[in-house]
Amino acid sequence: MYDEDDINSVLDQEIELESPLDHLGSLSAESETPKFDPEAMLVLLDHPQTQQRMLAARAFSDIEDRRAIPHLIRLLRDPCPLVRVSAAYGIGRNPSPDAVEPLIEQLNQDWNGYVRKGVVWALGNCRDRRTLAPLADALRTDISAVRLWAASALAQMSQVSYDAVVGAMPPLIEALVQDPVAAIRSNCAWAIGQLCRELPSNVVYATAVDALIQAFAEDEDLGVREDAKASLLGVGDPRGLQLIETLEQEGWF
Repeated sequence: MYDEDDINSVLDQEIELESPLDHLGSLSAESETPKFDPEAMLVLLDHPQTQQRMLAARAFSDIEDRRAIPHLIRLLRDPCPLVRVSAAYGIGRNPSPDAVEPLIEQLNQDWNGYVRKGVVWALGNCRDRRTLAPLADALRTDISAVRLWAASALAQMSQVSYDAVVGAMPPLIEALVQDPVAAIRSNCAWAIGQLCRELPSNVVYATAVDALIQAFAEDEDLGVREDAKASLLGVGDPRGLQLIETLEQEGWF
């Protein structure tokens, strides 16, 4: 039985900037490449004990097995937030079109911010057009830990469709300019750079590059400026490259 302090202690590990999977930890001792028995883990997904369900759900962050998907979807509604967040990460490793609507529903109703963060990460990995609106809304309105991963998840629209890329740009540009948290602005700069590579030279592309140029030249945070610069270099836009050269020659940085 987990009390509130136990839950908060584990969930507090989820706020860093790396992939959520980096914080799940190894489930087998002294092994860099832990191996799990999928058959045993599938059985544990239905175990009456909370800790066993959590263990199994976390295991499917390492195991790719489509048989787990319906069980993980069901566990998104588990009473324990540790189980729910583990299920979300498991789905992120085993994305499925069938999981998109349940993930969106859980994002809209879950009281726990760290569960929502895991859900956002899983939604990005689903690479589905249906995830665009909820991810954009999360980037605009949720807590900082969720906004951080919503920005990264929106970069996955590059693998969905041109329309999805176009739809992801406005919330990312808005957050790049307005979000008060520098780490989120940095993630937005990175995501915009990823999406720009999928765009032709049109008004959407030009607006995105303008936003990166503005962030590089004006953002008060050095990390944001560096990420904006990296995106401009990655895109290879002539205006951005010229500005970088000019500002560096003039000793701005």
